[in-house]
Amino acid sequence: MREQIDDILAGRARPAPARHAATVVVLRDHEEHGLQAFLLRRVRSMAFAPGAYVFPGGSVDPRDGEADLAWSGPSPAEWGAAFKADEKTARELVCAAVRETFEETLVLLAGPTAGTVVDDTRGDDWEADRQALLDRSQSFGGFLDRRGLVLRADLLRPWAHWITPIVEPKRYDTRFFVAAMPAGQRARDVSTEADRVAWVRPADAVERAKAGEWSMLPPTLATLSELAAFDTVADVLAAPREIIVHEPTAEIIDGEAWLVLPEKAAQYYPSGA
Repeated sequence: MREQIDDILAGRARPAPARHAATVVVLRDHEEHGLQAFLLRRVRSMAFAPGAYVFPGGSVDPRDGEADLAWSGPSPAEWGAAFKADEKTARELVCAAVRETFEETLVLLAGPTAGTVVDDTRGDDWEADRQALLDRSQSFGGFLDRRGLVLRADLLRPWAHWITPIVEPKRYDTRFFVAAMPAGQRARDVSTEADRVAWVRPADAVERAKAGEWSMLPPTLATLSELAAFDTVADVLAAPREIIVHEPTAEIIDGEAWLVLPEKAAQYYPSGA
C-alpha cells in the first residue's frame, strides 16, 4: 500500500473512480433481544471485502433512474437534498437501495398501493424475478411495473455517506439507508456473494468486531455503533440525521502507510485509524 499511496500522492497514478452505490440497514424489533440489524458475511473469494460482515447493497444500475416507475414517499429532489446529490443520482440511489435489498435478501420495500407493502416474497415466481434482476435481463422499473407495484421510498431513511479511500483499486461512493423489516416478509440467505447471514443486536455485532471475531469495514462498524444507542426501530427511523461525507485518507506517517478515518467516525473503530 505504501507504493500505491506514494504513486497517487506524487501524481504518477490516478485513483480509481468511485461508483455510486447504496446499502440498506434492515432493522427489526425482537421480543427478547430488542433492536436487531440484518448482516451478511461476504464469501472469502470476493475481490472486495472478502469475509466481511456487511449490510445488503451494491452499485447503481444505469436503469435504476427510470422515471416512469410508480413512486411513493419523498421525491428524488428531497432525497437529493438529504444526500447532497442531483435529482437523477438520488432517484438511482433509492431504486438501487430497494433493488439490491431484494436481490440479496428477498426483502422488498414496495407494495400494490402507496400505503401497502408486499407481505410475502417466497415462491418460485419471486425467485425468477430476482434472478432476472441479477442477470440484468429485467430492469427494476420493469419488474415493478409488471407486478403493479409502487416503490415505497417512504419506508427508507437516509443515514450516512461513505466513500472508499483513493488507494483502493475498487471504490464506491455509498449512501447508507435504514428501513424496518416489512411485516410478513422474511429476510433470507439468497445471495451468492454471502455464505452466512445473521440478525444481531448492533451492540453485540460491534463487540464481536472489536474482539476480532467478525471482520467489518469501518463504515459498517461505525453505523452499527451509532445504532447501538437506539432501543427500537421506531427510534431509529425518527432520529434526525445530518448526512456528512466520510472518506478515509491514505497517508504516510513516520514512513508507514496508514488509512486514517475521519474524526467523527474514528471514535467507533478499535485502532482509531
